[in-house]
Amino acid sequence: MPNKSSSPSAAPALPAMSLAGVRVLDLSRVLAGPWCTQTLADLGADVIKVERPGSGDDTRAWGPPYLKNAEGADTSEAAYYLGANRNKRSIAIDIATPEGQALIRQLAAGVDVLVENFKVGDLARYGLDAQSLQAENPGLVVCSITGFGQSGPYQDRAGYDYAIQGMGGLMSVTGERDDLPGGGPQKVGVAVADLFTGLYATVAILAALRHRDATGQGQTIDMALLDTQLAMLANLGSNYLCTGKAPGRMGNAHQNIVPYQVFEAADGHVIVAVGNDNQFAKFCGILEQPAWAQDPRFASNAARVRHRELLVPLIAAVIKTQPRQHWLSAMEAAKVPCGPINNLAEAFADPHVQAREMTVAMPHPLSEQLRLVASPIKLSATPVRYRHAPPLLGQHSHELLREAGLDAAQIQALLATKVVA
Repeated sequence: MPNKSSSPSAAPALPAMSLAGVRVLDLSRVLAGPWCTQTLADLGADVIKVERPGSGDDTRAWGPPYLKNAEGADTSEAAYYLGANRNKRSIAIDIATPEGQALIRQLAAGVDVLVENFKVGDLARYGLDAQSLQAENPGLVVCSITGFGQSGPYQDRAGYDYAIQGMGGLMSVTGERDDLPGGGPQKVGVAVADLFTGLYATVAILAALRHRDATGQGQTIDMALLDTQLAMLANLGSNYLCTGKAPGRMGNAHQNIVPYQVFEAADGHVIVAVGNDNQFAKFCGILEQPAWAQDPRFASNAARVRHRELLVPLIAAVIKTQPRQHWLSAMEAAKVPCGPINNLAEAFADPHVQAREMTVAMPHPLSEQLRLVASPIKLSATPVRYRHAPPLLGQHSHELLREAGLDAAQIQALLATKVVA
């Protein structure tokens, strides 16, 4: 008799996910922590999102916009929350109560990772600090995400992405030049300090899990938004440390490469991103100015950076004479890096973006179809799967309590006292 799995009518088995079997207790809220745990969940981890009864994650109320129901009316779920919480299960627990604290300890004893973004020392007041939890679960990896870390003179301060972008130097290099109209400090359009911290936290957790698997020993991870903001300055941070001179704002130009900026065409704007001298020579040919590539003031990138104020106006005058598609087509044909400036509607409508399947539709309890930005992680053997829509507040409370070993009477008692919702 043939094996059932080989039967033509049998559904093909789905491949195991990279983090299948890893359990994560998520005590974080807003963005940096949830971004980290959503990435872990996308890779197959079972993420248990613990929220406050009644209100839940702060971002549930950060709207409009909100998810629309089948009739087109707003639901209770803000788009902000939906963007960072898929593939998780939600349980609502009041950790200010002894019963809630005991329940968190019980859940923490059965997971591999705990992620939290409470203020320094807050969880210790409840007996839920890393040392206490690891005494019961020595293999537990505890990742704390705060604005300023677990040490240093600012450790007790609350940390918010906007303030961190300012303190960490990002706003000093973002925005138009101070000597031009509109110059002055400018934040980035998305919360990059939060997002980068979430991604660095994910990397750190995976490293800690590898160590745990090899030794059986858990550890603590101390992630700070300010640390991450400084780290992500990349070449600009290195520029300062090598020269002692703080770089300033350059608008849409690059600190170290010319021409690498936005130019205005006859009917819009185009990005030119020349990365080497060979590309510059091709670019000069497109502009019908081949002599520029031989001019000693422009022949090398170092020379072009030094003579930026002379070269850029010359390029701008030529680009202005033709529509942007003329330049985009010519540069693409010559393999000179370039691009349009799309709004989000144009970006998501781009045929390449669609071919890369960068949106995903998921069924949601309040809507027939929820569209989300997909994960950018493309794994050949263990691909990302979209198993759970971002959960309603406490949607999985009963399920998770049963999995934790509580019987019906115990669950009912927790519900009656509003320790769990």
